[in-house]
Amino acid sequence: MTKALVLFAHPCAESFSSSLHRVVVDTLRARGWEVDDCDLNAEGFSPVLTAAERRAYHEVGVNTAPVQGYVDRLRAAEVLVLVFPVWNFGFPAILKGFFDRVFLPGVSFRLEDGFVQPNLTHIRKLVAVTTYGGTRARALLAGDPPRHVVRRAIWHVCRPEKMRYLALYDMNRVTEDRRRRYLATVQREMEAL
Repeated sequence: MTKALVLFAHPCAESFSSSLHRVVVDTLRARGWEVDDCDLNAEGFSPVLTAAERRAYHEVGVNTAPVQGYVDRLRAAEVLVLVFPVWNFGFPAILKGFFDRVFLPGVSFRLEDGFVQPNLTHIRKLVAVTTYGGTRARALLAGDPPRHVVRRAIWHVCRPEKMRYLALYDMNRVTEDRRRRYLATVQREMEAL
């Protein structure tokens, strides 16, 4: 049975991101997959990297203690799906904090002669499902940091066989029909994983 970790980062249950989250989880479960549905806000995940955590950051083994449960969940996954909105051309703080606190040396990467080597190679598929308030052109002008982090940094530590970045732009003006079509696209992508 395929094991997927779905990381969801939005505080409002009535949001369009919540609709995307439900489609992702429901579609994967309908396929018979084991889904670890990690709603960071609902779980009360603290995104703040403490001084003690930073000081122990490079102490492999010790560094995981404050977030061991999340490390275990990440290590158990074969598929990683990120569902989040892009805010201010970045990740919601809670998701960025997850990367800061859980994607640790010895967990997501290892250092060999000062170079980062992938350590999440058991993750065979990586998918991001996101929305942007502005247009694709505005995101490009700002450098589109979330797309680059997912497609470069997170991809690098996983080296998945399949990688998808699904984005709906211009949420400030998008129509209901366009939202429905995007939900259908996300469902199709989850069925095709």
